[in-house]
Amino acid sequence: MAALLGDQAKGLLANTVSRLKKQWEDEHTEWRKRDLADRHYVYWWADGVYSNVRMGDRLCLLVIIGVTEQGRKELVAVEDGFCESAASCETLLTGLRERGLAQAPKLAVGDDAMGFWAALSKIYLETGHQRCWVHKTANVLNKLPKSVQPKVKADLHDIWMAETREEPHRAFDRMVKRFEAKYPKAMGCLAKDRDELLAFYDYPGEHWVHIRTTNPIELTFATVRLRTKRSRNCGSRATTLAIVFKLLQSAQKRWRRIKHFQKLELVVNNVKFQDGEQVIGQSDRNAA
Repeated sequence: MAALLGDQAKGLLANTVSRLKKQWEDEHTEWRKRDLADRHYVYWWADGVYSNVRMGDRLCLLVIIGVTEQGRKELVAVEDGFCESAASCETLLTGLRERGLAQAPKLAVGDDAMGFWAALSKIYLETGHQRCWVHKTANVLNKLPKSVQPKVKADLHDIWMAETREEPHRAFDRMVKRFEAKYPKAMGCLAKDRDELLAFYDYPGEHWVHIRTTNPIELTFATVRLRTKRSRNCGSRATTLAIVFKLLQSAQKRWRRIKHFQKLELVVNNVKFQDGEQVIGQSDRNAA
């Protein structure tokens, strides 16, 4: 408990600890029932994060963090899933919709291994898909010998750091042509999500640093993993879920707005962007 609550918690009695855990579980249960009718999120980050629990079991936490129209990051969902399956993700998203979150986010960012995408396409049809470049890079490199990984990693970096969409398409073609014969699995992993990996080019360039990866979740869970590891064994699935929920709530207080959040209004109003720049139509030119 000292790892979770500080040095003053060292002397907590067993019944006090049990009461706290029960309180956290009740808070999470109530939070999961909250009304979402007044919420609207422009971007989502979604990920499945695993944590060890009692008896050698593993808990898959389905986590969604959203960005409001004012640019503030909020915890949207923390659920107990099953191996990031489409069924678990569909249950989560259906629950959000039934509680009032009717308006779909403009863009969701996540790992390509999740069943989240199949569920998202059923529940929120309008939402764009952006694959996380950090996850994709790791997935591709895992299918390559270590001697080749530095070259491929550098090439991947050049793709997602390009200024315009045309440049990474050419880089994609060069890379696949160069490595496909020897490493077909790695190149197949990369090529199958080409369009989803480059979706960020249709959004403000100032937001690219936020929407190319799921870093907001990864960075937050670095702290969560530290706490759960220090506590060795968090206990039951319900207890682990409650502890993670409270840690995420605490972390949320320190989250900052995304850069240039003023441009979120343009995204909400379906203003078109090309290579990160606003597309000015003829009517806009006449008005100017």
